[in-house]
Amino acid sequence: MILSFLLGIPLLGAFLVALMPTRFQRWIRSVAITHAFLALVLSLGLWPWFDTQSGLIQFSERILWNPRLGTYYALGIDGFSYPMVVLTTLLCLVSLMTSQCITQGLKGYYSLMLLLETAALGVFMAQDWALFYLFWELTLIPPFFLIDRWGGAKRGIASINFVLYTMGGSVFTLMSLLVLFDTSVNHTFEMSSMTAGALGLNPQSQLLIFLGFLIGFGVKVPIVPLHGWVPLADVEAPSPVSMLLSGVLLKLGAYGLIRAALTLPEAIVILQPVLATVAFIGLIYGGVLAWRQQDIKRMIAYSSISHMGVVLLGISSLNQTAMLGVTMQMVSHGLVAGGLFLLSGLLFERTATNDVNDYSNLIRTTPRFAFFFILVLLASMGLPGTVGFIAELFTLIGGYQRWGWVVVPLSLSVLISAAYAFRTIGRLFTGPTRSKMSAVQDLSVMEMTATSLLVGSLLLMGCFPAPILEVMSASVTLFSATFAPRF
Repeated sequence: MILSFLLGIPLLGAFLVALMPTRFQRWIRSVAITHAFLALVLSLGLWPWFDTQSGLIQFSERILWNPRLGTYYALGIDGFSYPMVVLTTLLCLVSLMTSQCITQGLKGYYSLMLLLETAALGVFMAQDWALFYLFWELTLIPPFFLIDRWGGAKRGIASINFVLYTMGGSVFTLMSLLVLFDTSVNHTFEMSSMTAGALGLNPQSQLLIFLGFLIGFGVKVPIVPLHGWVPLADVEAPSPVSMLLSGVLLKLGAYGLIRAALTLPEAIVILQPVLATVAFIGLIYGGVLAWRQQDIKRMIAYSSISHMGVVLLGISSLNQTAMLGVTMQMVSHGLVAGGLFLLSGLLFERTATNDVNDYSNLIRTTPRFAFFFILVLLASMGLPGTVGFIAELFTLIGGYQRWGWVVVPLSLSVLISAAYAFRTIGRLFTGPTRSKMSAVQDLSVMEMTATSLLVGSLLLMGCFPAPILEVMSASVTLFSATFAPRF
């Protein structure tokens, strides 16, 4: 029941915060952070007991939920989901630690943030498609209210845009699940049962079902042209919320595609060239638009589209090396996007502007801020010594094994990332000192602690990648073995 306990910690925190009197603002914040911290500790506590030699589902829990519908309360983790669980708990803790900008409606804000953490953890741990879909839909509700209530000037449009895109995609996911249910051996929604039934379908039927998953999960990845909600939502949401939108919610889509690929292997083999083409488009499109932006948060949002293109490229390759790169890239992008949104949000709180042209020579007034911001920007372009370098290297090698020199656009996207990273560094931290920027405060102790958690993780896994690669390897090997006979 350890996974249920992990799932219940943030949910209990949300419930307790909702019951607390509004005037106890300090206690509301402390209770929320405490529960997020406990969830992180418990998720890390699973590491010594995780069997790195097994690619199968571990820590399984299975309780019959609805006999008539064939649904189970089934939880479990493997080498794909466990790193995402730890990433989610880490980013949620950091986002709550740096939510000082929220001064109104604290009960609602912290309750919704903890509820979002619960929903995301549920998606990564669910082993029943009905339970997966329930948590998937639950991830739509907290961001809608968080953006609409605490967002920027265009928060209404951004929140509606987010819901319309994601709900529209969810319809296709639901249709695919209902069709798959009829193929289930035991007429249940359990993932293992539906996978066994789907293997009996002909390739054309698998392809049609997978296209529904591709649209539904592709909205969250996001793939071009289903990415329209990302720039607006990330810009208008409060920065702690943007951390979770980009650092966690985008991973839900990629994780869903991995599970769908295991369920419908013939379909994804047929769609390999299509997925690779879409990935290349996203890589270049997101990178070029990020380079063109003057708004820092908008630049980060478009860079996320480019970085998630790396993930889609790895998935389209379907080999062991590329899939190791995929999982590492999901972790890397979560940490990088989380760090960039965190630091840009803290900078906005101090200056009330996101335009890079309004800044200059902040390295003199905010040296600690400059150190961390420069380091995260360099990590976003795959600097050796950071986990992003390991992720992109594995994906590049795996992509070359499958597609040959066609993967050159991936190298080009790295150059584009370097272009906007160095441009941002130049605008923010060099040049003459402006009088209105001379009084900007540097990072506080709490902000330093939160930032150090993300940056430290980037460097630790970049310099010592073996432990996390061991967690992923067995599941990745099992995944690639599913497709090896089909090439």
